[in-house]
Amino acid sequence: METTAIRYTIIKNKSQYEQYCNQLETLLAHENSAPLQDEIDLLTLLIEKYDEEHSTFKETDPITLLHSFMQDYHLKPQDMTTILGIGKSYVSDILNYKKGLSKEVIRKLADYFKVRQEAFNRPYKLVSPINAHLRNASVMNTTKQIQYAK
Repeated sequence: METTAIRYTIIKNKSQYEQYCNQLETLLAHENSAPLQDEIDLLTLLIEKYDEEHSTFKETDPITLLHSFMQDYHLKPQDMTTILGIGKSYVSDILNYKKGLSKEVIRKLADYFKVRQEAFNRPYKLVSPINAHLRNASVMNTTKQIQYAK
């Protein structure tokens, strides 16, 4: 009986993880065929499994994660406008914690960076524009309580 070499295995280290991610990107650039789709699905599954076990996504707020992905992929804010189909000012507001991520933006980010939507769909603090002039971080995200006359 002849044995065939296994092309892919469970990812055991960061180097193998990066190699599989690069292979997946290469495959995604080609025209889809059934055998190719099986290989894409397998690589995606292996990468997701590694991400689940080794990821610090749970500790990282979505915007820090986005900045990290942008650095890894050598993307600029203007690239994000094309990827997400939104304006420059909205991208700027997202990256500066002034606006939250919409469901559509979360979906597009997850699709583009090949991660689960949960990576971007977590609560994080926005900087209140009312208090942006303050330098004291402890009060920056608070809002004034307005007293109404009764």
